Amino acid sequence: MGSDGGPDTHGATIYHNPKCTTSRKALEKLREAGVEPEIVRYLDTPPSRAQLSTLIADAGITPSQAVRRREPLFAELGLADATDDELLDAMVANPRLIERPFVVTVRGTRLARPLDRLDEIL
Repeated sequence: MGSDGGPDTHGATIYHNPKCTTSRKALEKLREAGVEPEIVRYLDTPPSRAQLSTLIADAGITPSQAVRRREPLFAELGLADATDDELLDAMVANPRLIERPFVVTVRGTRLARPLDRLDEIL
């Protein structure tokens, strides 16, 4: 709980897609831990290239690990052999390609896939 008796946000943010089961479960897990995060619907409000690059770096992964390879657009755009810079550009231009959910707390940033990665930053 926060000092005002309400949920403690811990400065948390989730880059959320409400249609994604994993993203919904991550939000639920945050709330169960007493964290009411800022919710960024990244498909509606995509991160800038700099923001996305920072999220990926802070999560300790690469653009290749942050892209949704199973998204049909990945194959349509021919991204299988793309460089990290090309993947970043593609994700910024097409946010559906961003793997989800990214979660940021004061303890760090994680791509919460698998979901137990959240435990590292709660």
